[in-house]
Amino acid sequence: MADNAENSFDVVILGGGSGGYACALRATQLGLSVAMVEKDKVGGTCLHRGCIPTKALLHAAEVADEARESHLVGVKTTLEGIDMSAVNSYKDGVVGGLYRGLQGLIKSAGITTFKGEGRLVATDAVEVGGTRVTGKHVVLGTGSYARTLPGLDIGGRVMTSDQALTLNDVPRSVVVIGGSVIGCEFASVWRSFGAEVTIVEALPHLVPLEDEVLSKQLERAFRKRKIDFKLKSRFSELSQDDNGVTVTLEGGATISAEMCLVAVGRGATSEDLGFEDQGLDVDRGWVTTDERLRTNIPTIFAVGDLVPGLQLAHRGFAHGIFVAEEIADLKPMPVVDINIPRVTYCDPEVASVGLTEEQARAKYGDVDIFEYNLTGNGRSKILQTAGVVKLVREKDGPIVGVHMIGSRMGEQVGEASLIVNWEAYPEDVAQFVHAHPTQTEALGEAALALAGKPLHVHA
Repeated sequence: MADNAENSFDVVILGGGSGGYACALRATQLGLSVAMVEKDKVGGTCLHRGCIPTKALLHAAEVADEARESHLVGVKTTLEGIDMSAVNSYKDGVVGGLYRGLQGLIKSAGITTFKGEGRLVATDAVEVGGTRVTGKHVVLGTGSYARTLPGLDIGGRVMTSDQALTLNDVPRSVVVIGGSVIGCEFASVWRSFGAEVTIVEALPHLVPLEDEVLSKQLERAFRKRKIDFKLKSRFSELSQDDNGVTVTLEGGATISAEMCLVAVGRGATSEDLGFEDQGLDVDRGWVTTDERLRTNIPTIFAVGDLVPGLQLAHRGFAHGIFVAEEIADLKPMPVVDINIPRVTYCDPEVASVGLTEEQARAKYGDVDIFEYNLTGNGRSKILQTAGVVKLVREKDGPIVGVHMIGSRMGEQVGEASLIVNWEAYPEDVAQFVHAHPTQTEALGEAALALAGKPLHVHA
């Protein structure tokens, strides 16, 4: 195999997804020489099979709903149907444009890229296509894959989100196994496109990691949209034929549909990549690290979905930037999962950051909360969206959690993230002027109420 000085770098990154390429770009800014190994396309799951294509589908679904319901605001339109070939062309165009832009960034930054499947062959080396690439530091960013369950073999009419993104037709009916982020987003898309949808979730609520207020509001909204769901229901077995699938739940109940989406989370991509062979600590596929994302081998770091915790592209970005700055000895602040904003882009959108009420009570004991209903918000009224903004405050202390549901709430989570991460008190937020009419006023109104001076709410 080839091994020479030309293939020696300050940083070698295995994986060109959100965490990997962010690390590469930041490291080159800091004057480090960087090599990045990627077997597929730079951008990883987020750009090609996750965040971006799914949100393009969700936007198409929003347009379909607006056409279908435009008479409610006096606009006469008709929805003739969904042309999935055209929808996919639009989706692929969005992905393609971003991919070309990312390729340009990587090239202009002077990052050396190696195309092919890499493998960790030493604590300072990755082998790809017979070439050994060495680095003073190695960053592992190999991402994740769509998981399934025993008895749920992927194929035919049973798919994960990977296959669901390539469908050329709208299914007449779908059963979705899993009611968290991915399951709820695809359920929302397909319902907007006209499919009958049933979600099966083993836990007591949809989006079970969110504050219970948001889960209950989402369930109410899904019922109104005629999206069916079975809570506290566990999958038992599945059969399929040329006509469709039949899902059997524990207890014997069955659900029949044309297709089945398996949305039970994602596992870390770490198998057969040489990690354990080189002495890395791996727990059920996840690479274990300290708070500074350093593994048990001091010169090796791990980022993104490979590290236990939230599986979010922006977490990967943050990890990548952090590790580049850590290697450059800038002593950056660690990335704390609980302070990372989270969004589920179904209709209505669910957005949050910080502790849920339950988590806050467990940590602080007594807390203050306030829930501002969007019926009092002018912009939300115009958009005809229902929902709530909930603030959770440590007793007489800062705001430690913000939880929102309603149309476009994902666009409000930026301010919410600043509030929580800067440990703002309600009195701090209450003094800021929010433009009128905007949905951000809901955050301001909730803060005013927690500060003891409610305006557009009953005291």
